[in-house]
Amino acid sequence: MYTVFTGLSACLLVSGVSTLSCTHQPGTPHGAHMSGEKVGVVESLPNDRLTLELSPSAEKAHRAVMREHLEAIQQIVRALAQGDFSKAEDITKNQLGFAKHREAMRRQQPEAFPPAYHDLAMAHHKAAEELAHVIPSQDFKQLLLKLDRTLEACVACHRAFEL
Repeated sequence: MYTVFTGLSACLLVSGVSTLSCTHQPGTPHGAHMSGEKVGVVESLPNDRLTLELSPSAEKAHRAVMREHLEAIQQIVRALAQGDFSKAEDITKNQLGFAKHREAMRRQQPEAFPPAYHDLAMAHHKAAEELAHVIPSQDFKQLLLKLDRTLEACVACHRAFEL
């Protein structure tokens, strides 16, 4: 199961990163505007994300958790920029790692989420734990690689699911 998930998540991550890696102008194929190539208007790609059909209270709780994740990423980047590695590690562990997952499961209705969503969420929390583990090294190359992996996990989930 893990191997299958790893392959699936890798495909989702690569597609998410390549899609989001440059500014896209509506109506042009990805990358065409960067090359200066003249292109005609094309149809938008269909939205093939799965919809999370949640109760209003579960949806509200889920949106709050997603905002908290985004705010945590911003706080981590700020702490790293300020050289406060201890604070960055603490935020990563408590706001993005498995501690956050346990908190989210108490606030939400986990049975309402499909197994594939849980797999992506666990990949996100695992990536955050790996980031927290490397922060004390103060090795920015490794930090940025782990931060990128954490963000890739976020992107993979948002590319696969919507409310």
